[in-house]
Order: sequence, then C-alpha cells, then structure tokens
Amino acid sequence: MLAKRIIPCLDVKDGRVVKGINFTGLSEVGDPVELGRKYALEGADELVYLDISATIEGRNTFAELVGRVADTVNIPFTVGGGIRSLDDAARLLDAGADKITVNSAAIARPELISEIASRYGRQFVVVAIDAKSGPDGVWHATTHGGSRQTDKELFAWAREAEERGAGEILFTSMDHDGTRNGYPCPVYAALSESIGIPVIASGGAGSVEDIAAVLTEGKADAALAASIFHYGQYTVAEVKRQLAASGIPVRL
Repeated sequence: MLAKRIIPCLDVKDGRVVKGINFTGLSEVGDPVELGRKYALEGADELVYLDISATIEGRNTFAELVGRVADTVNIPFTVGGGIRSLDDAARLLDAGADKITVNSAAIARPELISEIASRYGRQFVVVAIDAKSGPDGVWHATTHGGSRQTDKELFAWAREAEERGAGEILFTSMDHDGTRNGYPCPVYAALSESIGIPVIASGGAGSVEDIAAVLTEGKADAALAASIFHYGQYTVAEVKRQLAASGIPVRL
C-alpha cells in the first residue's frame, strides 16, 4: 500500500499566512516561508500554498514568494489562486512550484486543465473542487470561496477533470472547512472509488482521529490540514507517529 501523505495548507493573503472558518473571519498566522520550512522539518510530505487574494499585482508578488519558498523548502509544494491561463501557471511553475492547482478558472473554462497538462504533464496539475451539499443531498462545486454554487456536480466534475488531464483532485468540503469537526468520509470514499487519480481530503481536520478516518474510511490518498498545525494543536511529526501506530502507512 502506498504511504498516505500529510499536507499542511497555507492560505496566503498580502504575503502572510491566514486562517478562518468557511473562508471568512481571517486572522494572521505567520510568515509563509518560515512556516513552510518548519513543516518540512517536521516531516510534511508536501505543502500547498493558496493565494486567496490574487490580483494581477498579487500574482506577481506571489510568484516572488514562490521563488523564496523553492529556495528554502526541500519538499514538493503546490501553489494556486488566481491561475486563469497557461501563462499564469507557467509563471508559478517557472518560479519553482512543483504543481499548480486550479479551481474557479477550470470551471469557467475546463480546457485550461488540458492546456497545462499538455505542456507540463498531468502530474503538475491538481484540480481543486470546493463543494457544498445541497438540500437534496447532491454535492455541487462552488466558486469564489464557496459563495457561488455552480451546476457542476462533484463526482461528474471530478471525472471530467481527470479525463481532461488532472493528476490529482483536491476536494474541500465547504460545509466542514475550518470547523475542526471531521471530514465527510462517505463522500470521500465515493469520490475515491469513482476516479482513478489520487484524492486529497481538505476541510474539517480537528484531530488525528479525523485524519485517520478520512485516510481509511474515506479512502483518501492524502489529508490536507491547516488549523491543527498553525495553532500548535499537533506537529506534523506527532500526527504521523499516531497514524503509524494505528497501522496507517506514512513516511516517518
């Protein structure tokens, strides 16, 4: 069995790492380069940096930050936020990112996935899906930080993204993001079974038990978490030791 990955997520706004609940009520956490270095030393398998206030000027600033991260951090990292074109993706990959993640722009123009995958390879493309469960129980992808629902149904959109060249799916449950109440494991299990590429679980990690559940019951290949690491509830090393003690394969 492949080792499960533990991936700290760093939301970046105006050059600083921030965190909120359901993408609102943001508070500053720290410096993105130093936090990334800290998590790498603790044993994180990868990092994800998301520019949550991307503008034309912000994208240029973010590319500079990506370069500093690449010079400092010795583990793979993914970057996203405001990537609307092949040129946007190229700027960040050329700055040193190992992968890029696209979300709203891919929903608006799915061909973007194929364009990036065709130039760089599907292993460089992570499609992020921020989804909410509706009153009918159907999960729909959202855009603009979960504020706008689309007609893209979660499973159908994930399959389309895979067909267009996505190498991984990063699924965030907007109903659980930042709440620390656990992941919706049955949904992750169904998603993992419906596609042939890795699924990264995001949104809801409050304990090692939550992470263990989504990696086993939820069949996710990796768990993304922010609050539990940013606020010192656990170190990455502690999470991995406890997962290993539970029989879950991780790289120690």
